[in-house]
Amino acid sequence: MNTTYTGIKLKILLTGGAGFIGSQIADAYIESGHNVSIIDNLSTGRKENINPKAKFFEIDITDKSIIQLLNDEKFDVVNHHAAQIDVRKSVADPIYDAKVNILGTINILESCAKTEVKKIIFASTGGAVYGEQKYFPADENHPVNPLSPYGITKLSIEKYLHFYKAEYGLEYSILRYANVYGPRQNPFGEAGVVAIFVNKLLKGEQPIINGDGNQTRDYTFSGDVVKANLLVLSEPSSDIYNIGTGVETNVNELFRVLNDLTDGNAEEKHGPTAKGEQVRSVISSGKIIKKLNWKPTTSLVDGLKITLDYYKNLK
Repeated sequence: MNTTYTGIKLKILLTGGAGFIGSQIADAYIESGHNVSIIDNLSTGRKENINPKAKFFEIDITDKSIIQLLNDEKFDVVNHHAAQIDVRKSVADPIYDAKVNILGTINILESCAKTEVKKIIFASTGGAVYGEQKYFPADENHPVNPLSPYGITKLSIEKYLHFYKAEYGLEYSILRYANVYGPRQNPFGEAGVVAIFVNKLLKGEQPIINGDGNQTRDYTFSGDVVKANLLVLSEPSSDIYNIGTGVETNVNELFRVLNDLTDGNAEEKHGPTAKGEQVRSVISSGKIIKKLNWKPTTSLVDGLKITLDYYKNLK
């Protein structure tokens, strides 16, 4: 379709818009003047995260009524963030993971293809789709060998997007996120080590580091991720972009920085190695930096300070 949306006010549907990343994207879209609707089943998202200027529909992405919603509302763009996001849960229950991530997304894509949606933005994963990396940092041409059902479902959806583009002309932007952290992340789940550590440290509880703590991740601040979701709105052609910092940080280092920022009272305590956890993960964002002039601007320490302030002030 090769439609560009620069300067145009869009009708956008954001799935998972009550969640950690999705709600921040919704805020940014609304601030930019777009008309935003949100669907979320509130299984992990929170009503408090929903922007009051957005229309909200409490629907699961597997619900067949979604096509009626898209028919009625006539959205220009769908930003798809609703997902089962826990790698460990996907290992424990791959059937549930596939039901939500694959079947739920196909339901969204079928609805897009049969209505007036012109583009879909998809939140993929820059760690889990590559698996154990052959080189560091991984660019978008790195071999894709996911080690978890979560990574497999995300890669499968990328392939479905290619099909829907070829068959129906549905344009897409695939954003392969590094390990995103920041305000509104759920500190009570198994995923999101920053939120989990912050929550425990602020409460004076003992964080547990999985294994030896030498596993590395590319920690990317949510505010930078939001900027990428704004930029790809005006991207006329379909493409895949890594969204990360290109900087490796191991869990021991992360713990020490957070411990220092919270007065350094916790000891460094290790537990068992988690199943399905990658050893090293870091991605290159050179492609989107060159093509769309996006770049991460928030350092790890600054991002952690902002995140800590958010949780300190959380009621």
